[in-house]
Amino acid sequence: MKSIGSLNKKIVSCKKCPRLAVYIRDVAKNKVRRFKDEKYYGKPLSGFGDVNAKLLIVGLAPAAHGGNRTGRMFTGDSSGDWVTKVMHKYGFASIPTSQSRDDGLVLHNAYITAVIRCAPPQNKPTQEEMKNCFVYLQEELKILKNISVILCLGKIAYDTTCKLLEIKPEKFGHNKLFTYNDYKILTSYHPSKQNTQTGRLTWKQWSAVFAKAKKLIRNMPKGDF
Repeated sequence: MKSIGSLNKKIVSCKKCPRLAVYIRDVAKNKVRRFKDEKYYGKPLSGFGDVNAKLLIVGLAPAAHGGNRTGRMFTGDSSGDWVTKVMHKYGFASIPTSQSRDDGLVLHNAYITAVIRCAPPQNKPTQEEMKNCFVYLQEELKILKNISVILCLGKIAYDTTCKLLEIKPEKFGHNKLFTYNDYKILTSYHPSKQNTQTGRLTWKQWSAVFAKAKKLIRNMPKGDF
């Protein structure tokens, strides 16, 4: 792939995983009551953000009624609220909310992607589905040449990133920092309701991860912050 645009077109038209292709179409057709009057996107999602970014954020997958509805990762759900609010706080996002693809959100020095590009049933992709999507992460990293810090949201994101960099995973935990060749790898619990509403992930803990990411970028040659 020569550009992020051509890669994103390939992602959006992907039909490698029959189970996921059927599921995202069914969700888009059989909407939940609170979004019954909205038109769902219902297709695989590309990443988005600053193509010159130093920070790459890797999530798990689009939410069935979040990204799968709005057409943009971490948009239109509670996880997206947490991501965008903290990114705005530390200068990575132009506005503190992420509600739709045309809301004016612009990312600065950050690019958001995911292990899986289609919302999986019960948020549980299969190994085969993750394998099918892996090539897209590989292509993104080749195109996004300035990436130096990778923030992994959850253990699956971390394990997949280690596979991407061809390194052996270490023990996953919140706000851990690993150095692998030219990359700094940060890990965090995912800002899902399962973590944020149970107190496993507090706002203070979440904010500390992005404070560290910003500091890492500042300390790098020609840092933009």
